[in-house]
Amino acid sequence: MVEADNSVDSVYGVDKWGMGLVSVLPNGDLGLKNPLKPDAVVTSLPDIISNLSERGIQTPLLVRVSSFLEQSIIGINQSFAEAIERYKYRGVYRGVFPIKVNQQAQVIQRIVEFGRPFSHGLEAGSKPELAIALAHDLAKDAMIICNGVKDADFVRLAVLSRKLGFNTVIVLESPKELETVLQVVKETGQEPLLGVRVKLTNEISGNWAKSSGDRSTFGMHTDQLVSVIDRLKGEGLLHCLKLQHSHLGSQIPDVNDVRRAVGEASRYFVELIREGVPLSHLDLGGGLGIDYTGEKAVNENSMNYSMAEYCSNVVETVSYVMDEAGIDHPILVTESGRAVTGSSSMLVFNVLEATLYDAQSAPEPEAEDHHLVSDLAKIADYLNLDRLQESLNDASFYRTELRALFRRGYIGLREMARAERIYLHVMSKIKQLAPAFGEDPVIDEQMEKLVDIYHCNFSLFQSLPDTWAIDQLHPVAPLQRLNEQPDRRAVLSDITCDSDGKIDKFILANGVSSALPVHSLDEETPYYVGVFFIGAYQETLGDLHNLFGDTNIATIELRKDGGFDLLHEQEGDSVGEVLSYVEYDPRDCIDAFRQLVDRATSENNLPASDRKNLMSAYRAIISGSTYYV
Repeated sequence: MVEADNSVDSVYGVDKWGMGLVSVLPNGDLGLKNPLKPDAVVTSLPDIISNLSERGIQTPLLVRVSSFLEQSIIGINQSFAEAIERYKYRGVYRGVFPIKVNQQAQVIQRIVEFGRPFSHGLEAGSKPELAIALAHDLAKDAMIICNGVKDADFVRLAVLSRKLGFNTVIVLESPKELETVLQVVKETGQEPLLGVRVKLTNEISGNWAKSSGDRSTFGMHTDQLVSVIDRLKGEGLLHCLKLQHSHLGSQIPDVNDVRRAVGEASRYFVELIREGVPLSHLDLGGGLGIDYTGEKAVNENSMNYSMAEYCSNVVETVSYVMDEAGIDHPILVTESGRAVTGSSSMLVFNVLEATLYDAQSAPEPEAEDHHLVSDLAKIADYLNLDRLQESLNDASFYRTELRALFRRGYIGLREMARAERIYLHVMSKIKQLAPAFGEDPVIDEQMEKLVDIYHCNFSLFQSLPDTWAIDQLHPVAPLQRLNEQPDRRAVLSDITCDSDGKIDKFILANGVSSALPVHSLDEETPYYVGVFFIGAYQETLGDLHNLFGDTNIATIELRKDGGFDLLHEQEGDSVGEVLSYVEYDPRDCIDAFRQLVDRATSENNLPASDRKNLMSAYRAIISGSTYYV
């Protein structure tokens, strides 16, 4: 299947934000492109959803695309390899993936598999994450970087793991942590492989500015660094210190911040070498971003550089500083997480119903109605483009006055219902005349109050927590009918009973909008919406707001013929499983409900014939999905 030559991509901007992974097909479907096989047929995402549905895997559904993840691993390793060759860099690159970015077993297993040819390793920031890392058969030269606060148990396992051939590096976060390491070394008799985290002064811009600079949480200032070196010298263990870790930041939007931070980190490396520290590895942490909006701009949801440019700047900067100091080029390490997994998964959900803020027809005012009802209806007689603002003002005034009359008891329910229906009909006519979004800011602001609400089968807090917590933007688009001009604009509301449970910022071709262009719903055909590039953090940061659990998950691989293979399926949480997360035993709940039913039956308040139906209904809830089915 070929891609569409002329679609409404001019509305959704798929080519702008799609990273070459998503495109629009001639039949209006959103398609997934296999980056590993450029000549492969584009796979229809609605066809994937339909096929999975036939297998019993229903929406809401998290779709992980194995091909996208593999391409990300290949991409960062090849980009560094090309930069190393271009600048004649005398070292190699060793990437590690921070497990915290996505701890799901299927994701980590594939990162290890796809990263093995490149000796791509893992980063662990906690004891559970270290346990995950050590449960994988990593490549011989791959590293496990241990960051974060570490107690003796954490350090002990990290040190002893070296007996199994793991290249487990304990990154010292503070002088106090060194004392814990020294204690474990004395207990075990095993020398550690050490790193030291150096706090940079350079501060990045963007959402995660506070993860950088000298007020960032982790790492050591210069005076602490010197004390650690002296302590290691005194213990005869300075030779164990092989790695300098300097975190550049997270989702860095400006490539010049990358240059400055890498330059500063390199200067620390030079000075540590001059202090006699036998460093061999320079770990530059995270920072490589994702251009969620496709703007190629310096802002929280975009960046002004490519992966290749990032790698080039890192290699060039380190090479220059080391050559100037006459020091051997170190092995380069980065802990890119978002850039590796971010693009690999998407959330797909169905629209359940819509609340429409207009009406195609309206009743005639009745003789006994208040004159404001007739005044409201007469707006349609003088409505035109020149009087659009006036008509909006009049409609707003009349409706506000009528609502006040209703609250005071001067008009009744049915009269108020007629007035509301007439108002919505006037709004439908105004919407038809209104200029396109972005042409008139004053009209736009007023029209924002009239966008529809599409009620969707998902939980924002469970599946897209950053959208709520930090206003993170992810591309959102309907999966079908993209060869039709959308005839409505809506915000997307989830099924939690929370006013914050909605998406009301959308990436479009002409910028960020407060409403998503959508199509009128067809009761006979499901309408699906996709939220893209959510593979970083969203799966593990989600909470149980309203006790909505994990969605169904499908990991797929795109085939050359336009089909797909289902690699793994994970059923979403049942109600019983979610209850257990918040300290309820589902069996106890069933027993407690049974006692209430039996008591009502024995007191003759409940017919015995209803007992079976009540218990069956309760058990069905306990064993069923937390989402709409």
